[in-house]
Amino acid sequence: MAGTNLLTLLDDITTLLDDIATMSKVATKKTAGVLGDDLALNAQQVTGVSADRELPVVWAVAKGSFVNKAILVPAALLISVWLPWLISPLLMLGGLFLCFEGAEKLVEKFLPNAHSVAQQNANTVDLAEYEKQKVKGAIRTDFILSAEIIVITLGTVAGATLLNQALVLSVIAIIMTVGVLWFGCRYSET
Repeated sequence: MAGTNLLTLLDDITTLLDDIATMSKVATKKTAGVLGDDLALNAQQVTGVSADRELPVVWAVAKGSFVNKAILVPAALLISVWLPWLISPLLMLGGLFLCFEGAEKLVEKFLPNAHSVAQQNANTVDLAEYEKQKVKGAIRTDFILSAEIIVITLGTVAGATLLNQALVLSVIAIIMTVGVLWFGCRYSET
């Protein structure tokens, strides 16, 4: 009898893991575009930073990114339970912010003001402050991109149980953070 119970438990665990893997795969496919943006952001995080400071910058962004996920995953689960109607407006706000950041980058490129010119000239800017601002900007943008990915993932697993939602969101959060940082570092080396 104990052997049967153990096999039943193992079967339930494998079924759960299979469901999580399948939902994670679907969510990853749906979030691939935003992950590409996140990858591009992280590949540029070490631009203008001296070679001996690249790893500390990447590590600082990684820590900030994990903190972002530690905030976003529980918040997404709370939203899915108590405010499911809020998911679409959050997606729209995230998209609006990303549009704003893109427009800001274009304006700085084509209409540089004194602040952006000073940032481009590393000789006139304190390198520690420049590095701090790059990390802060990368973490802020990562928060928005991560929120988009988490909300898209949440929409993908909306019909699942709360446990399955939590597991899929956690898997996606870990995979995207480690993967994006690893690929971003690899991309910035070339």
